[in-house]
Amino acid sequence: MSNYDSYESPFCTRYASKEMQYIFSADKKFTTWRRLWVALARGEMKLGLPVTEEQVKELEANVDNINYDVAEAREKEVRHDVMSHVYAYGKQCPNAAGIIHLGATSCYVGDNTDIIIMRDALELVKKKLLNVIANLARFADEKKYVPCLAYTHLQPAQPTTVGKRATLWLNELMMDLEEVEYRISGLKLLGQKGTTGTQASFVELFGGDSSKIKALEKSIAEEMGFTDCVPVSGQTYSRKVDSQVLSTLGGIAQSCSKFSNDLRLLQSFEEMGEPFEKNQIGSSAMPYKRNPMRSERITSLARYIMIDTLNPAFTAGTQWFERTLDDSANKRVSVAEGFLATDAILNIMMNVTDGLEIYPEMIRQRLMKKLPFMATENIMMRAVENGGNRQELHELLRTHSHAAAKQVREGGENDLAQRIAADPAFNITIEEINEMLVPENYVGRAPEQTEEYLSEFVKPVLEVNRGLLGEKAELSV
Repeated sequence: MSNYDSYESPFCTRYASKEMQYIFSADKKFTTWRRLWVALARGEMKLGLPVTEEQVKELEANVDNINYDVAEAREKEVRHDVMSHVYAYGKQCPNAAGIIHLGATSCYVGDNTDIIIMRDALELVKKKLLNVIANLARFADEKKYVPCLAYTHLQPAQPTTVGKRATLWLNELMMDLEEVEYRISGLKLLGQKGTTGTQASFVELFGGDSSKIKALEKSIAEEMGFTDCVPVSGQTYSRKVDSQVLSTLGGIAQSCSKFSNDLRLLQSFEEMGEPFEKNQIGSSAMPYKRNPMRSERITSLARYIMIDTLNPAFTAGTQWFERTLDDSANKRVSVAEGFLATDAILNIMMNVTDGLEIYPEMIRQRLMKKLPFMATENIMMRAVENGGNRQELHELLRTHSHAAAKQVREGGENDLAQRIAADPAFNITIEEINEMLVPENYVGRAPEQTEEYLSEFVKPVLEVNRGLLGEKAELSV
């Protein structure tokens, strides 16, 4: 039941999945803190510090059953979230209370958790992105032979096919997938770097033994599922990491916005449309309408993400020396909401691409209205074969084309073919012209390009990631 007397984020009530919401939840955050404290204690035990196996097991046994009431009461007293949770953890683990957080600073749990959360969120983004790609790949393959009117400058140009156009959407999403995978592979934990990044507290703990300090860091990284920690830092990992990750999300937003805007235009042309449910209402005032509401929502959320990428960029550029705290409030909003919005977009993208509608008769009708203009070169070559002069015919075609276009703009039919057939200079019949007005003859290599792209670039990626496919999206609205 919604709470109607206080603000609730639309990301939680309308847009983002429960899966992504959990990744940015307090429970995920604080259980990860405890996992990091376990990893720290285990590593310190193995490297000879006074930490026992029994203490580590006690910590492990209480990772998930967080006593939030104790932590919240303590934070009201001490005004420090990390130390409040250290205290609460110690209450549940009395034998290990003295070694929790040994040698660490707040950023040990805070920053390492942020990296872990971003990794897990990127993995979810990757899964959903792959499912959008799979849907569009199937659509492109099914529609690769369907001719349609193509545009440059949003003006009619040479024909393409519906499937080939879908590969343009696919290609940008494939670029985004490559970027997501690169970001996941490049993420490193902060490790335990200390107050200014010098690991001074661990030098003290390990009696100056650098090999043990480095071994501890390696141990923590591996336990948390990473290959390594950052080689150097101040108190925090570089905030450029947040900026790079949000830029990756911004790239996804750009691609999805391009798709949604194209689909909105095509739905206006009545050539294609997003799925429309049986009882869906398109307009409160106009019952006949089928507004592209899901595509509009993609456009809207994409705009939010693209602007949100500026937040971590400014943060990265204003970190003073070894760290400052002016990033804290901004970071916990901008990174979380960037992911929640991206998740929302991909949910809609999965839904829309799984049920794309095309209207072949309208597609062909719109194409046939413009095809005589596009066939003029072929008509000219046939007329030259029939004895005509190319230069003279070119000028006549220009004149006839402009006259026919004027008639179309004034609400008439495109009678270019009739004008040409009636001109004795062309020595060509209307039947010959009509034989040339076959849309499939003007799409170039579009079907072949679609097949090549899908088989050489898309299908191998989907095969490698087949375990992540089959995801469906249920939208709240």
